[in-house]
Amino acid sequence: MFILSAFLIFLVVVSGCISRNEPEYKVKDNLEVRNLKAVIILIPENFRDEEFRIPREKLERAGVSVTIAGLKMDEARGMLGMTVMPDTTIDNISVDDYDAIILPGGSGSPEYLWNNEDVHKILREANEKNKVIGAICLSGAVLANSGILKGKEATVFPTEEAIKALEDGGAIYKKESVVVDGNIVTADGPQSADRFADEILRLLESK
Repeated sequence: MFILSAFLIFLVVVSGCISRNEPEYKVKDNLEVRNLKAVIILIPENFRDEEFRIPREKLERAGVSVTIAGLKMDEARGMLGMTVMPDTTIDNISVDDYDAIILPGGSGSPEYLWNNEDVHKILREANEKNKVIGAICLSGAVLANSGILKGKEATVFPTEEAIKALEDGGAIYKKESVVVDGNIVTADGPQSADRFADEILRLLESK
């Protein structure tokens, strides 16, 4: 299993702004999905709080039904102290019941998700059925390790290990805050959570 270094944990904790040569993103607070949609957010222990909280809040405000899935039915604690009790576990997920699957990042992603074959199977099935798939921060590597990023453009939290995982999985790494390629949305970290959520909503509205 991949062991996350103390330095990488430090980077994820303190990261609030990754310098990008991009125009400042204007947050959208009035997005709405006209047809009822259902989304599942998969959280491990040590998820990054904003990467869970912001997409969930924006999805719910837009009228999307959000289900929280854990690896087990235990309270998950975020890196900044947020606690979340899952509604279900990944063992009980039926991909057909959802329009999108979202993976927040955080230091728990490499430990619990990167090489989790149960999660990989869910992602592969969701991709085959053209569901919207979103991964932010270090969780972009989960998509790569599942095999669904082959030939796709994607971004990830910019550590050597995470970028290598993307490239080893056949992805085309883009040094951008948010990348959309087909049904897949990836983002680089917590400072991009608003735009990440908006792009997921845009794809849901188009379906």
